[in-house]
Amino acid sequence: MLGLLTGSDTVELKMTVADEERRSAIQALEIDPLDAQIRLVTFFDTPKLELNKAGVVVRARRIQGKGDDSAIKLRPVVPQELPASLRALSGFGVEVDAMPGGFVCSGSLSQPVTRVEASDVLRGDAPIRKLFSKAQRAFYAEHAPSGIDLDSLTILGPIFVLK
Repeated sequence: MLGLLTGSDTVELKMTVADEERRSAIQALEIDPLDAQIRLVTFFDTPKLELNKAGVVVRARRIQGKGDDSAIKLRPVVPQELPASLRALSGFGVEVDAMPGGFVCSGSLSQPVTRVEASDVLRGDAPIRKLFSKAQRAFYAEHAPSGIDLDSLTILGPIFVLK
């Protein structure tokens, strides 16, 4: 993991907590939920999770007090092996996600989206591709399994997150 950190832009420590364990986790971590930022994270994949199996993550976030965003991620990646042209793209970042039981390094092409766009897509009133820029759609097409169109993906979530 230390080797990945040198080529990463950020590190995130993540944990999944079952609903019935939320209170004890908040107490153990000494978090005041009123001080945390609420996020609703939605993933898009096929019913058989074909993107996940191929190491491609398609995600949108609604963020309390901040603009919403969307991302196309590749995981795992080795930071030093990523092309300089990719690293130079506006909105591209490399992060290490550490969680109980392991870690993974991801390369992510993110962009802000408007709350109206995010809400419209999540309600099913607009196509999924509307959440993603031309550069993100090209990045997706380059790395996603052949024949899986963004607009054919299933909405998974949202997941309630406290940061």
